[in-house]
Amino acid sequence: SLEVLGNGRFKVRGPLDAETVTELLERSEAAFRGASDLEIDLSGVPEGDSAGLALLIEWIRLARNQNQQLKFKNIPTQIAALARISQVDELLTGH
Repeated sequence: SLEVLGNGRFKVRGPLDAETVTELLERSEAAFRGASDLEIDLSGVPEGDSAGLALLIEWIRLARNQNQQLKFKNIPTQIAALARISQVDELLTGH
């Protein structure tokens, strides 16, 4: 689920996988609109797979298209490892 915390801050709860990412993407598109900057806390995500990584990359694309800064907090270990293997970890961390 996507919890709106206010001021462009969000918290994601539950797994990020092929079963959950489509709904999360649909909900997030409207929720992110109008915010100047975005901060997404992933501490409530117990696990994720390549679909979860794809969602994070899509959120980066959406933010860039809206001229928003996006910061991820507490990226799950599985998704961070997939990002490293895929050589996209710098996209997620902003380095």
